[in-house]
Amino acid sequence: VLFLAYFAMQVIYARRKYKISPPETTGHPEFERTFRAQANCSEYFPIFISLLWVAGIFFHQGVTAACGLLYLYTRLKYFQGYAVAAQGRLGPLYASAWLLWLLLGLALAGLLAHFLWP
Repeated sequence: VLFLAYFAMQVIYARRKYKISPPETTGHPEFERTFRAQANCSEYFPIFISLLWVAGIFFHQGVTAACGLLYLYTRLKYFQGYAVAAQGRLGPLYASAWLLWLLLGLALAGLLAHFLWP
């Protein structure tokens, strides 16, 4: 939640800096990149939380927590890179996607173990 609040505050600061009033979402390129980075992170947050929750309950809390922290770090780097230049988002984007797939695998493995092997 703190990450989402931080991202939202960055959009507010960019709106003030470039004098872009809500509900406008276009304007200075730096504002547009900041706005899209915040929107992209917000769109993936429910997926991340769901996978983190299921993997933590059914697989292993420690492994899941480590993956969760790495995911949050890669999303922060994604946001920071995207705010500077669109190409700056690519490395962290791929890393965060890989971590989501890993969390999905952990969640599935945990669910299968829980329900198929009593």
